[in-house]
Amino acid sequence: MRVPSKQVVNRSAADSANSVLARLTVAIGTAGLAAAAARPGLLAEIDQHAAAVRDSLGGDRRPLSPAALAGYAEGVRDAAREHGWQPPTRSTDWSEADWPLARLLAVCALARALKTGPAPLPTI
Repeated sequence: MRVPSKQVVNRSAADSANSVLARLTVAIGTAGLAAAAARPGLLAEIDQHAAAVRDSLGGDRRPLSPAALAGYAEGVRDAAREHGWQPPTRSTDWSEADWPLARLLAVCALARALKTGPAPLPTI
C-alpha cells in the first residue's frame, strides 16, 4: 500500500515537532512546571510569557500547533545562544530563571495544554 507523499511529509514534520517539544520538556519543562506550581511568582511570570508566545504565534486567530511551538522554541533557543546564553546543564534555580529559560518554559506549558486541555498552568 502506498501512502501519498504529502501524508508522509506531514507525519514526519509532526513527529519532528513533537520530538523537539519532548526534548524541551525533559530538559526544563518537567522540573520548571513543578517549580511554577509551587512558586506563585514564577507561575505568574510563566503565564505572562505564555500569553506573549500565544500572541506572537497568532493563537487568538488560529489554534496553536506542536509545529508552531517547536519552531518558536528553536528560534528562541538559537537567538539566545547567539547572545551567549547556555541552557542549564544541571538543576536550575527557578527563583532566578532568565528570560530565555522562562520563555522556553512557557512553550512547555503551552505544549502541555495542547495535550491536556485549555489551562496551560495550574491556578494560583
